[in-house]
Amino acid sequence: MNSQTLRHDWSIDEIEVLLNLPFNDLLFRAQTIHRNNFDPNSVQVSSLISIKTGSCSEDCGYCSQSAKHGTDLEKERLLPVADVVKAAQAAKDKGSTRFCMGAAWRNPTDANLQHVKDMIVAVHDLGMETCVTLGMLTGEQAAELKEAGLDYYNHNLDTSPEFYGNVVTTRTYEDRLKTLSHVREQGISVCSGGILGMGESRRDRASMLRELSNMVKHPDSVPVNMLVQVEGTPLYGTAELDPFEFIRTIAVARILMPKSHVRLSAGRGDMSDEMQALCFLAGANSMFYGERLLTTDNSETSRDVELFDRLGIAFQSKDEQLTAH
Repeated sequence: MNSQTLRHDWSIDEIEVLLNLPFNDLLFRAQTIHRNNFDPNSVQVSSLISIKTGSCSEDCGYCSQSAKHGTDLEKERLLPVADVVKAAQAAKDKGSTRFCMGAAWRNPTDANLQHVKDMIVAVHDLGMETCVTLGMLTGEQAAELKEAGLDYYNHNLDTSPEFYGNVVTTRTYEDRLKTLSHVREQGISVCSGGILGMGESRRDRASMLRELSNMVKHPDSVPVNMLVQVEGTPLYGTAELDPFEFIRTIAVARILMPKSHVRLSAGRGDMSDEMQALCFLAGANSMFYGERLLTTDNSETSRDVELFDRLGIAFQSKDEQLTAH
């Protein structure tokens, strides 16, 4: 892959200039950078499962799993390891190379962490990469996950520091950054991005991208989510984001973080094939695959396979992922 100078000193104003570029110019610039760092016709595919659902003490305004919201979500205890392995094998059989496990916790207890470590080992034994999202971590807990062989830890920033208080009040922005620091210190790959369409401004999106791109090391994976509106959550009824604004954000993420995998995440089920194709053109080269993302619907796998076939896109192998970095 061609070398690309990585910057960690972007300003909000610089990023906003990129977001304001004529659409064709922005996509051309993003696609050029993408081609210098990745195969433009290859997409990394991950699958996601909720290993513990509901009763979370946080008040994230978008989340159906918060105990503070009346979403009528059926609560579930931590899944047995055997159930997780079965789901991981099914995901692998459909082309996923990474298996992500999410738990609705503010932070895991030591007992719960042991169960998660058992899951990590079992999924690794299938030959898959592992990723977990468990809420906030201490440095000691991050070290335990590293020892268990964890590949990726997901902890999204969600939005800009300026808009964050409109979405979450039970943990601070600094709390999120601290967890990512613990993870990075252990040599675990960081997966961190945000959610669009929560009522934030374009400048808020620029600010969030600044936080991500100015980290001491760019996140290895940058999930970009479109808000999935769930009745009973505070953000239900928020005005929908212009699809072109979402695509613009994908393109700017690619420009700012040339070597990161930029992932299409929540909200794909509501995106047209044409919108997803433009996201791939803008530099997205990773996506979640499977009919469920934690508690919300995702695009059907058969539709994804058909779309990849129509676009001439191939599933990226684990070896290709390592070569890209």
